[in-house]
Amino acid sequence: MSVLASYKRELAVLGAYAALLLALLGVRPDFFRHQFFDTWVSATPVLVVAVGMTLIIVARHIDISVGSQFSVCAVLAALAARHGMPIPIIVMLAVVCGAAFGAVNGLLVAVLRLPAIVVTLATMVILRESLRWFREGAAVSDLKNFQWLGLSQTSGEVCLLLIGALLFGGAAWATQYLAAGRTPYAVGSDAEAARLAGIRPQRVVIWVFTLTGALTGLAAVLEAARQSSVEMESGKDLELKVIAAVVVGGTAITGGRGTLVGTLIGVALLSIVRPALSFLGLSADWDKAAQGFIILLAVGSEGLFGARRAAPAGLTAVAA
Repeated sequence: MSVLASYKRELAVLGAYAALLLALLGVRPDFFRHQFFDTWVSATPVLVVAVGMTLIIVARHIDISVGSQFSVCAVLAALAARHGMPIPIIVMLAVVCGAAFGAVNGLLVAVLRLPAIVVTLATMVILRESLRWFREGAAVSDLKNFQWLGLSQTSGEVCLLLIGALLFGGAAWATQYLAAGRTPYAVGSDAEAARLAGIRPQRVVIWVFTLTGALTGLAAVLEAARQSSVEMESGKDLELKVIAAVVVGGTAITGGRGTLVGTLIGVALLSIVRPALSFLGLSADWDKAAQGFIILLAVGSEGLFGARRAAPAGLTAVAA
């Protein structure tokens, strides 16, 4: 019973996801033949970035520059592919580039103690405008040998899903069973207590930002591999999708608490809203409104449950 109570938010989001699937099964069962698999393929790059964002938010920070990082890395990967570079080199190039962007954010936040939202807002604008100046709005096309990682579409889709699943599984295992994977939780809960316990909060902040940047670079490659051409704004609004999925999945925006399983469910729920609206005969323009409503419910329930959890502790303190 205590285990179920600990995962109340995750179970609630899972219930909402299951209810939406049941509604589609009853009204438009053809959704599962034509669209369900595609929603997971398109959600895989979002999930990869969301893994890193979960750790950043757990550590009580945020990174709103991932969309711009994603765009730069995707364009870089596409340009490398067009020049005939081997796919492993392209992947490594994008991951290293993303990690460098993340490391800069982490150093500015950890060493100079600047607010993460200010730092990442600045780097978001710098990267976006630099890419706009460099490409002048032009897309990178002629990616036939790179599309679907050089495989057939079906094999490429399966490969993308396997990469996402393996990465997610490894990260979920690390946060549960490795000491390093637990350090963001300690820092997010109480940085001073973590320091006294032998953890170096600055190092933790730097590595979670660096890791998220590297994952963003990998996600950019996965997204670029799905396209015949890569647009300059391929990462537009990605930060909103990722942060929304993490928060909806139960990660506390105040840090210290959250699960990658919850993030997975959050990504699944938010990624199915737009195609579900279309199949149910509603305008897809309601997609963002529906996602906003889901986020408000998630944040509202967090405040409600947080207040309920805090009440007994407060009463105990008064009684003492």
